[in-house]
Amino acid sequence: MVSCVVKDWQGKESGEATIDLKVAKDSTAGDLMHRAVLRHHAHSRQGTASTLTRAEVRGGGRKPYKQKGTGRARQGSIRTPLRPGGGIIFGPKPRTYNLSMNRKERRLALRTAFMARLSDAVVVRDFGTTLKTPKTSEISSALGRLGISKDSKVLVILSNPSETIARSIRNLEKVKLVSANHLNVFDLLNANSLVLGEDALETIREVYGND
Repeated sequence: MVSCVVKDWQGKESGEATIDLKVAKDSTAGDLMHRAVLRHHAHSRQGTASTLTRAEVRGGGRKPYKQKGTGRARQGSIRTPLRPGGGIIFGPKPRTYNLSMNRKERRLALRTAFMARLSDAVVVRDFGTTLKTPKTSEISSALGRLGISKDSKVLVILSNPSETIARSIRNLEKVKLVSANHLNVFDLLNANSLVLGEDALETIREVYGND
């Protein structure tokens, strides 16, 4: 079980929250999270790169010049891979880069990554509820009050982020907003600091607490 200090919108301590999730053993945690990050990156690849083989390049039906008497090497087509504009040998073709990882492993890796980063997390009560209109400067000021430097990569985790908060955060290059039920291992490990809404902790318990 891990305890976290809860702060209000002004950055003052207003309580304490606890969370306890099942995590991987120390001997396997690193490998498990590494495979989860590799899977995340692999699934982000489009796999749409495609080149033409000599069978797919247009033209080349006629022999470019006679077989003998020219002093040049014999050629049967201008679309041979040996000539400019010809086909590509062993070039890329559309494919999937997806890596398999069973559901229990994915959830265990996510819980392990989340619990490992709680030491860098700040829990905030009523995050951004006072914002009536999108205002990026208010989010920047709030992060400063919470003790987070401007150069840090920040992951903000909320249960149900409003459109106002989303539009306020999207102009901040190093701040990313995610919903509590759409976490991933890469974002958790890539951020320097985590900012969690108090209600997001309860959502995380409900969504990821049971295998």
